[in-house]
Amino acid sequence: MYAGFEKALEAAVASGRIAGAVAAVADRDGVTYTREAGVRQAGEPAAITQDTLFWLASMTKAIVSVATLREVEAGRLSLDGDLSGLLPEFADLKVLEGFGEDGAPRLRPARRSPTLRDLLTHTSGFGYGFLSADLTRWHATTGAPDPNGGTRAAHVLPLLHDPGEAWTYGIGIDWAGLAVEAASGQRLDDYLGEHILGPLGMTDTGFTPVDPDRRAVAHLRVEGTLFPAPTPPGGTEAEVLSGGGGLHGTAPDYIRFLRMLLNGGALDGARVLRPET
Repeated sequence: MYAGFEKALEAAVASGRIAGAVAAVADRDGVTYTREAGVRQAGEPAAITQDTLFWLASMTKAIVSVATLREVEAGRLSLDGDLSGLLPEFADLKVLEGFGEDGAPRLRPARRSPTLRDLLTHTSGFGYGFLSADLTRWHATTGAPDPNGGTRAAHVLPLLHDPGEAWTYGIGIDWAGLAVEAASGQRLDDYLGEHILGPLGMTDTGFTPVDPDRRAVAHLRVEGTLFPAPTPPGGTEAEVLSGGGGLHGTAPDYIRFLRMLLNGGALDGARVLRPET
């Protein structure tokens, strides 16, 4: 059944297109297939295994979105309410409308502040600098720090459009994580550990790799050759724990999270969300 996939995976590793990968298939009842191939770092001998730790990057978003919806269930957050009481920065957000002839950014007040629904659906207007030429130019013009530095002030970016007016992939779920912290009174890592990761048995998942010796590095491709990328930003010492991309974990851990969703919000007796959520 998986022969074609396995052949393609081995060929991708042998040709250097990827350093390595872990694959897994599961349904609501359990894991039905696993496979691994390649190494944790290009040019190094350590093989990738099922317990290899990966930077989850934007796969963090789904986990933190679930945390946010738990707070909605508890009545401490609202999908469509005003967040400025919990996130004071939202009371004075600006929209970037371009740049003047002198190169200065043209900013105006947002027509309204983003709601939690906007943050979770990428309609808030918040973007990512690496995907937006305007934000890249704004950073260069103003000297403002990048959110990857992990500071709260750096997350106060100009919006690329008014909330609810368009879809833009960006740092909105970082802000959703900050809303969870403000509503619950818990740091995001503690909240996830108590309410999601711990109950689901995701013991290898966290904002720092639980065992650096098992970590696979991220890679950059330069003229067809893979090179180790810089260590991902963040860690539990950061002011802002990135709800949009800060977690590290294993494939088996993430499969448990996905199986919880397939089972209507519960897995092995641990309920994380209500079925209707």
